[in-house]
Parts: sequence; structure tokens; C-alpha cells
Amino acid sequence: MSALGAALLEQAGHCEALDSPFMGRLLRLLSTHWPADTELASRCAAYTGDIGPKGHSLPLRIASGLHALVLKQVDQALTAVYPPNVATDAELGHEVLAALQRHDAFLCDWITNAPQTNEVRRSAVLIAAAQLLNERFGLPMKLSELGASAGLNLMFDHFHLAVGDGYGPKSDVVLTPGWQGALPPLGALTVVDRRGVDLHPLDSHDPEHALRLQAYLWADQAERITRTRAAIALQDAEVDAGDAIDWLEARVTAPQDGALHLIYSTVAWQYFPVEGQARGTKIMEAAGAQATEAEPLAWLSYEADSETRGAALTLRLWPGDVTIDLGRADFHGRWVDWRAPERLT
Repeated sequence: MSALGAALLEQAGHCEALDSPFMGRLLRLLSTHWPADTELASRCAAYTGDIGPKGHSLPLRIASGLHALVLKQVDQALTAVYPPNVATDAELGHEVLAALQRHDAFLCDWITNAPQTNEVRRSAVLIAAAQLLNERFGLPMKLSELGASAGLNLMFDHFHLAVGDGYGPKSDVVLTPGWQGALPPLGALTVVDRRGVDLHPLDSHDPEHALRLQAYLWADQAERITRTRAAIALQDAEVDAGDAIDWLEARVTAPQDGALHLIYSTVAWQYFPVEGQARGTKIMEAAGAQATEAEPLAWLSYEADSETRGAALTLRLWPGDVTIDLGRADFHGRWVDWRAPERLT
């Protein structure tokens, strides 16, 4: 089997595990019926290194390009075999392969961009962690997101987390994760500054960028698309273009003006180069050494680790340099296993 075929199968398994049977069908179909006579095939063959989910993510680039054609409503035959419509494997295969031929040039251009998924459900963890910090310090917050893409998760205090009695305002973005463990404290959050960074940020209010945000989602998960569109309508945070670690160095040395600085990443830090991670850690530790009770620093990590069940949630807090295990969460925020203490000391 070719490297691309293996990558397509690997991604199919991940998508199926994340409740997307359609993506599983599509990617498995492509793994066995790849149109080698297209320019797209030549472009994909030119990629070097890891082309799978932990590398260039070519399967998701290809699949999102097809989804973009459906969302743009430019290929009715392809749309007819995409959710919510029902098609046999033979019908799906026929139309997908035909679309790859018809839209070869479009797809060649589309795959030059790496997937950027703003999974809004991850904000359930951000809300819970912010509530924990709010109860401990009672300070306004300055937010900084690394690998923010379009910055939708910088708006988490505008979302509603529907667990317990509910957290946050009434909102068109409602988060309903399966919640295990104690509930976080409940209080009013005040955000005085929010900003993110990404190598290639998307402007969610640009129609073409908004299309990308939706195309990177999976066609049989309509609720994710609806939720993302609602989050786009709320987004007004700035996302800078640049190297995350260079940006972090400038961001942590800027005045906090009596605020708690919460820095976080959600399934992004793990993609930074190892040397960048090491440098970023040193920058955070140096900034943490200067933190005070009046201007504390918190570093929240929502990232993959050696365990296979979801992502690890870790909070590192200064002054004091305390590391707190908050538990684990699904990569798409479908569930949260919250293990944080009832209050921080």
C-alpha cells in the first residue's frame, strides 16, 4: 500500500473514533480508489515526511477540499451523495472520483493550506479552568492563545457551558459535554484583553476564510458546523500572524495592569518544533518567576500525551510554580473528565 493509502486509512480510523462514519467511508474509499492520473495525485506524491494525521495531514486536506465544494454548492452531483443525503458506497465512490477529476485545479490549490480546526467544544475546558482561577484570584483576565487559527476559542466567556446550573451568558454557542467529576466554581468572568497568534491565522469574517473553517469540519457532523457558525458571529478577538514563541516572549513581558494572564493552547503546542517548545517553556518559567498574587500567570495545556484516551489537561500556575492535573478531555470536547481540586490554594 502507498504511503498516502496508509495515511488515508489511519485518518479514517481517527474519524470513526470521533463519531464520523461518513469520513471513515470517504477516506477508506479514497485509499483503495485513488485517482493516480490527476494533478492532485502528483501534488500529493511530492510531499515528503509524515503525510498522515500527525504531519502534513494530507487526508484531511483532500477531504476538506471536497467538503468545500459541497459548501460552495458548485457541484450538485457531489452534494447529492454528501450528508444529510444518503448514498450507497458505489454512488459515493462514483461521484467523489468524478469530482476529483472535475475540480482537479481547485483541489491542488486547496491542499496547499494545512487544516485549521477551531473546535469550539474545547472551550468547555477553558471555561472551567477560568472559573477555577477566578475563584482563586478574583482578578480580571488577560487571555493569550497559542496556535489560535481564527481565534474562536478566545471568545469562551461568551459561550454557555450547559453543565450543572450552567456557566456563562445565554448564548447561541451552547456546549454540552459529557461531564465527569466535580463541577468547577461558578462566578462572573471579566476579560479585559484577548489576543492570539497563528502562523497563518484565518479571519473568520472573510467569506473565504469562513468557508475553510467550516470545510475542515466533517460533513456528517452538522451540529459542529452550526456551532462554528454561531461562534464566528461572536468573534471579535485579534489573532496575529507570526511565530507563536516569538509572540509569546513579547506578550508575557507586556504590562498586565493588575490582571491574571491566562495563556493556553488546545491541541496546538504538540505541533510546535521541539526546540520551540523548549524555548517557550523557558520563557514561561522566566515570566512566572516574576508573577505575583496581584498579577499571577497561568499556563493551561490541552494537548495529547502518551495516553490514548483524549488529551491531558494541565494547569501550571505562578507565583509558586504549581502544576495541577485538571483531568482529561476528548479531542473534540465531547466529554470532560474533570479531576481538578474544588479550589486552588
